[in-house]
Amino acid sequence: MSQVVASFGARSGLGTVLARRFGKEGSRVALVARRAERLRTMVEEFASQGIEAAAFPADPANARPVVEAIRERFGRIDVVSCQPLPGGTAFIPAAELDAARLAPMINLFLLTPVEIAHAVLPEMTERGDGGFIVTGGFAAADPQPHISGIGPAMSALRNFVYFLHGEVAGAGVHAGVSTLVALISGSESYAAMSPEDLAAVPGGVTCLHVLDPDELTETHWQLYTERDRIEYRFHEIDA
Repeated sequence: MSQVVASFGARSGLGTVLARRFGKEGSRVALVARRAERLRTMVEEFASQGIEAAAFPADPANARPVVEAIRERFGRIDVVSCQPLPGGTAFIPAAELDAARLAPMINLFLLTPVEIAHAVLPEMTERGDGGFIVTGGFAAADPQPHISGIGPAMSALRNFVYFLHGEVAGAGVHAGVSTLVALISGSESYAAMSPEDLAAVPGGVTCLHVLDPDELTETHWQLYTERDRIEYRFHEIDA
């Protein structure tokens, strides 16, 4: 039986391309995002390319019902690909950040992926194989003034993945994180915040690139298949 890849955050850009990459390798694909119409279109596109896919329109934060729905449809989940960044997510200077503004980002960037992992890991560890791959941004690993907000939340997720990897690798499950020092063309985030917008941030944002999501597919594929590292950074930034 072919493996099943669940793409959480399959809106556009990277989430779509990653799901297609796994699909072309013979995986069945579960597409999870809020917009039902967009997901239906993606399922049709994938079918035209010979990829079996199904749409699960839902808030990814409600992880357990979505995971159960995927299992009911496909029978299993082998790999989770999680891209939690929606369009319109703004940077907030740390001096202006308070608990009320941070809480929604903690929920999106940390609590939601943690809940997804909690829902799928028992199946993977029992089977002795699986993958949990998340995508984060440069603010998680390269904190700079004036661009806080999402950074503390993403850094917590990055930290969680490192802990998780050390605990489940021996059971055959690979946890990994791709940290992007880049905007992804075609994504909602790119549409919401251009390089010009970022250049206007007080203090500037360094080392930022705009890349096509296809440039990342092999990297993400290798992160799962080769399992030789916990984190991949594109482009490389100083640790």
